[in-house]
Amino acid sequence: MADPIPAAEYPAYIRTSAPSDPTIQKIWDEGMNRSQAMALGQVFLDQYGQRLTGSPQSDAAQEWLVRTYAGWGVSARRERYGTWLGWNKGVTHLDLIAPRVRSLEATAMAWSPSTNGPIEGQVVAYPLGISTPEAFDAWLPTVKGKFFAMNAPRISCRSPQQWREFSAPEELERVNAQQQALQLEWNQLNVAMSGGRSIWQKLKDAGAIGVLTFQWSNYPGTNKIFGSPNQTLPTFAVTCEDYGLLVRLARNGQGPTLRAFTDSELLGDRPVFNVVAEIKGREKPNEYVVLSAHVDSWAAASGATDNGTGTLMMLEALRILKQVYPNPKRTILVGHWNGEEQGLNGSRAFTEDHPEVLAGLQALFNQDNGTGRIVSFTAGPFPGAAKRLERYLGEIPNDLTKWMRFTPTSGQSTGGTDHASFVCHKTPAFSMGALGWDYSFSTWHTDRDTYDKVVEADLKHNATLTAMLAYLASEDPERMPRDLMDPLPGGQNGQPGVWRECPKAQRSLPAAVR
Repeated sequence: MADPIPAAEYPAYIRTSAPSDPTIQKIWDEGMNRSQAMALGQVFLDQYGQRLTGSPQSDAAQEWLVRTYAGWGVSARRERYGTWLGWNKGVTHLDLIAPRVRSLEATAMAWSPSTNGPIEGQVVAYPLGISTPEAFDAWLPTVKGKFFAMNAPRISCRSPQQWREFSAPEELERVNAQQQALQLEWNQLNVAMSGGRSIWQKLKDAGAIGVLTFQWSNYPGTNKIFGSPNQTLPTFAVTCEDYGLLVRLARNGQGPTLRAFTDSELLGDRPVFNVVAEIKGREKPNEYVVLSAHVDSWAAASGATDNGTGTLMMLEALRILKQVYPNPKRTILVGHWNGEEQGLNGSRAFTEDHPEVLAGLQALFNQDNGTGRIVSFTAGPFPGAAKRLERYLGEIPNDLTKWMRFTPTSGQSTGGTDHASFVCHKTPAFSMGALGWDYSFSTWHTDRDTYDKVVEADLKHNATLTAMLAYLASEDPERMPRDLMDPLPGGQNGQPGVWRECPKAQRSLPAAVR
């Protein structure tokens, strides 16, 4: 748990008295005493759920955002930036029917094709002792009429923390060595499987009827689940416990047989959109304060902390501003970016399509790492902006800032989250880092990223803080400095730092990867 900064050690940016600005006080009252964040979140996450790029569920969630803004009198639009392969998740069942009956915990991977009705077949585990493409191709006929278990299993699905706390040292050493040997052998096989055509196409041509995959999060019962448009066979992500069961049965010749069903549906190329909401500036409409978060998610759960909480934070922040600051000095935009999970495509496309926003950007505030309260903040490679941000923080109640460690400067952000799409244009875009809540293991890209993981107090905290920062940036009498660190922080192996140019947005899915 991150502790607050002790009062005796407050840096200059933390207030030691109540704020005098009446608008800041109103933002606090609206955000902390009349928050709608959780009510909005329940609809967004429970009713609309996953928001995979190109899916009808993503479209429905985006349309809800536009309607919600309209209900507050805020102009909002879905802005098309390209196309993507559409996919409708549908219903999935995976059942072990021999040598015993057990319903398994599994879901169709994103962009998996349908089974076209229930299918049945035995499970064959990936082969052992194969390290060349030729040897793998010779083994391939084994998969005909079967499900192929593609990944190395875990020997134990207990968390590494439990093993370190409770295991005898010699047992921990033995299990770790056994797991490492399993992984090394699979790594060799993976090179062999990757030669030539895609592994899915090879399996399909060899007569396999489905693929079983597994990627663990290091927590019992929690798994990372992704997907790929190049899947040509029904592909099921299976939990650690059930995947291990299937591999053990197959390895021991006990004939595991599955009945599988998914009516997921590939929809062809579909238009994809960002959602952009806007309150026009009264004095400087061509200068912009942007609140930034990606709206898309993976399809296994509800995308609650990646990045539902970022989406809700910016939605609620604009609601607050509309209530207490309806006529901002500068234009305030909210960008709910699509396609972040496929490479920041929505935000990159927006920067390419809107040079006027880049030219007039006063500040962009981005959030994308979970439900926790904001505890870290940096000006990135903009040293002049650091002084300005410190001044903003000094106007904010210390109930919000006492948790924050402000780092004046850092290197250029080149990926990972959407503010990087703006930083590469040398415009003042800033990322706000959240308290972890075991984000990397328990919710990030997992099948457990659901509404119950949202921390109400932290979400209210973040939305209120963001509304205050937006207000202060909007009312600032001066433009945000854009001077860059000179020299830039060093590169690898002691080399001088080099500015990374902006990658182009991928606005459609090449046929070669399907």
